[in-house]
Amino acid sequence: MSTENTSESSPRMRLLRNWISLAGMVLAIASLFSFLLLCVIDSMAHFSNPYVGILTYIVAPGFFIAGMVLTGLGMWFASRRLARTRALPALRIDLSRARDRKILGFFILGSILFLLISAIGSYQTYHFTESVQFCGEVCHTVMEPEMVTYQNGPHARVSCVECHIGPGATWFVKSKLSGAYQVYATAVNKYPRPVPTPIKNLRPAQDTCEQCHWPQKFVGDKVKTYHYYLSDETNTHHALKLVLKVGGADPTRGPVGGIHWHMNVANKVEYIATDEARQIIPWVRMTDRQGVVTEYRSPGFTNDISGYTIRTMDCMDCHNRPAHRYKTPNDAVSIAMQLGDIDPTLPWIKTNAVHALVQPYANRDEAMKAIATHLSAQYPNHPQLKKTIAAVQKIYNDNFFPEMKANWRAYPENIGHKDWPGCARCHDDEHTTADGSRRIVFSDCNTCHVVLAQGTGKLLDNISAEGHVFVHPADEIPEGFKCSDCHTGGP
Repeated sequence: MSTENTSESSPRMRLLRNWISLAGMVLAIASLFSFLLLCVIDSMAHFSNPYVGILTYIVAPGFFIAGMVLTGLGMWFASRRLARTRALPALRIDLSRARDRKILGFFILGSILFLLISAIGSYQTYHFTESVQFCGEVCHTVMEPEMVTYQNGPHARVSCVECHIGPGATWFVKSKLSGAYQVYATAVNKYPRPVPTPIKNLRPAQDTCEQCHWPQKFVGDKVKTYHYYLSDETNTHHALKLVLKVGGADPTRGPVGGIHWHMNVANKVEYIATDEARQIIPWVRMTDRQGVVTEYRSPGFTNDISGYTIRTMDCMDCHNRPAHRYKTPNDAVSIAMQLGDIDPTLPWIKTNAVHALVQPYANRDEAMKAIATHLSAQYPNHPQLKKTIAAVQKIYNDNFFPEMKANWRAYPENIGHKDWPGCARCHDDEHTTADGSRRIVFSDCNTCHVVLAQGTGKLLDNISAEGHVFVHPADEIPEGFKCSDCHTGGP
């Protein structure tokens, strides 16, 4: 098929007539084809994925460059042979020869198949990188806490990219850059443990949450019953039945008010935080529907906000763990007891279960063995022992991730005010206007909820529409104390 050719016509083109350069050109063309296909798919997709950006703008060009390098190597080898022998192998195809026709046919068919496989691979890779499996399972150790809590959460049917990226070019570019660094950090084992929050490049809630939870949807109140078990010998049961004044944001169906008063419909609420976790908020500015601006500050704050970032309040300032919630051990054990997974009649089971959960374990296997050992020692040969051990181990598997140092302590939850400051970051009876005439209150429990009933047994039948005065189930709460001053979620 090849003969020696010393003709001087088109010397550069003649250097390409070798199998190495030919293979390099096929690789480069296929990579260019994949790049263009990924660009088209990405531009037509409803949600863009930063990892697809990595494939499109890093991986595909990388293979293209590799193909060009291979082409250059073939030319270099050919030029060395030319300098040594004054002759080059020329690729000649004589279609009158059956052997050449067969080789050409195989080459054309192979090239078409290679391009087809590249197209299918690019398409399937694009969709895989948009999947929950890719986000949660490819980087298994890093993303295991997020994946498990996501699967156990209320947004388990919402794909990761719909919240973490969403539509739009600007935030796509930001997420692409962030995603590229995350891949690098994972590859070289430089990622932080636990993963820090809040996420800096998370797009505004108006672009993600409000695709489903738009403000006009918030109408009316909600009735909820919370069940607690005290840490005493009999695991005393205490329930709290509340009306949560969620309120509404649709002026055509009622006044805008309630907890969702904060949602930038009738009012605009802005604040600054002095810590990364947004737990310390010394300054708040509220603008009402008439444009009247009121500023509040905590004692000792100078009101100099020049060195801080002013953030406009949105869904994520309260609902900061909507898809990845780590239950506190106290709450998780109480729920298991209420559901019957843990027998409430076991003496001291609330205390013993929580104690077993919060110990510092090096890994999951060590935790499973230690939990079983601890509970077996407390309740030897008890008929409920195996069921109790399994329930406590499940709580650990769902909420504790020692390899990533991830648990409820690492991630404050701002809904409510029991285990974290939450609402009391602003509503603390201490934020006042400059002249002291107005205050953001905390002490009036009926502002955001009404205690319909509390206690246990028949006490829960004593419903009061006007609301009962809250009674703490144990000791009295000292004046000025907040729930999170004592409640920490653990022992």
